[in-house]
Amino acid sequence: MKQIDEAKLESDLGYRFGYLTEFMGFNQDDIDAIHNSAEHLAPLVPGLVDAVYDKLFSFDATKRHFVPKQSGYEGNVPESLDSLKMDHEMIEFRKQHLGRYLEKLVTAPYDETLVKYLDVVGKIHTPNFGSAELNVPLVQMNALMGFVSHALIATIQGLGLERDVEVATVQAFNKVLWLQNDLITRHYQAS
Repeated sequence: MKQIDEAKLESDLGYRFGYLTEFMGFNQDDIDAIHNSAEHLAPLVPGLVDAVYDKLFSFDATKRHFVPKQSGYEGNVPESLDSLKMDHEMIEFRKQHLGRYLEKLVTAPYDETLVKYLDVVGKIHTPNFGSAELNVPLVQMNALMGFVSHALIATIQGLGLERDVEVATVQAFNKVLWLQNDLITRHYQAS
């Protein structure tokens, strides 16, 4: 039986990620499956991003988080929830971030730099990092991750890949999204 330093799981990001990947069985085969999907998924990223934002805008509990100034955004801020439209420049800014995130998942090496990036993705949705006005409740983050997971898996299943490649790709993305979910949740425990 492998011994795990549970206190270190909370203080050492690399140790935490290493433990999670080993426990879930996320390995080089999964990374290869994700990277091999890039040529198929990259052209579909804009549609995935639009689907995510359509969903986010369909509930006041999620749309309201786009009214406050977003971290890194320097343009005009929407006046109210009702005035915020999909074509607002801040939404375009956020869509670009989500698109880059999805592209990074399928192209970046799964190394320390990516692990830190995935951790920051979790942190920026809390007032602990980024915009002090932005505090997305964990229930909204879980809803978002569930929707992204479903949309991504449905997209992969619609690619017409050979069955074994499709299964490996879906399983690999499922693991990555669970890893990301942990790196989101950990910052809510600290809040």
